Amino acid sequence: MAQRHTSALAAIWISLISNVLLTIIKLAAGVLFASPVLLADGVHNAGDIIATVAALTSSMVSKKPADDDHPYGHGKAEVVASAFVSVILVLAALWIGAESIRAMNEPAGQESWYPLIAALVSLLWKQALYVYTIRIGRATNSKSVLATAYDHLADVYASAAAVLGIGLGLAGEHYGWAWATYGDPIAGIIVSLLVLKLAYEIGRDSVDILMERNVPAEKLEHYEQLIRNIDDIKRIDRIRAREHGHYIMVDLRVGVPGEYSIQQGHDISREIKQHIMNADSDVVEVMIHLNPWYEGED
Repeated sequence: MAQRHTSALAAIWISLISNVLLTIIKLAAGVLFASPVLLADGVHNAGDIIATVAALTSSMVSKKPADDDHPYGHGKAEVVASAFVSVILVLAALWIGAESIRAMNEPAGQESWYPLIAALVSLLWKQALYVYTIRIGRATNSKSVLATAYDHLADVYASAAAVLGIGLGLAGEHYGWAWATYGDPIAGIIVSLLVLKLAYEIGRDSVDILMERNVPAEKLEHYEQLIRNIDDIKRIDRIRAREHGHYIMVDLRVGVPGEYSIQQGHDISREIKQHIMNADSDVVEVMIHLNPWYEGED
């Protein structure tokens, strides 16, 4: 768990430093060469800095051990940060869309190769960051790292649209395509819609976890099969599991022979817990209630 925490923190630190550098590059190029889509992308990156700081802070808090005030741990701090990232993305998408619409109502500006180069650098850089952070996020089950990864993916969309829009603008100037000279703001509108979609997906997942939605059915079925493989388990009365940030808590009720002693019941509970936790490293707690079962019951 400590190694997973270290990997998650490293991924967020790299993302934070990258976002600061890319924000400077995009804003400078967007202002100098009057590129609406690149300027909008730069503002989006500035929002990413705030979101990444929130992810970094939440990742540190979430790894704190359980205490008297938080007996189930601090894992949901990551989920709160993930929800915050989705809000940042919504605001960024609305701003990008508004600026792009405004640019379409003004005379088309003259495109330059420098914003195109800046957008290409951003595209490649963000794609590499997305691949890196999504792998770390899935390996560590860190909601803050996963939110950061999807934030990078939104930037990939934005940078790809910027490349397309600026490229169309350059082509329009060269070949005399009047419609293509507005490729930059049109690309900005497309970016805003893509970012809104990502924000919705991140926000929906965060709300599901905060509302303690059950884990996917296939994961529950896997736990149930593990329990049924234990000879002394005669019946599964209820099984539930919920994510608590980067870890999972399982809650179940099972039937065991009613004549068993307390010691035998204790040993069965420990065996169930070991089976589940050995099979799924994300599980940190298994709460078990034993019900009596007698021969002849259904």
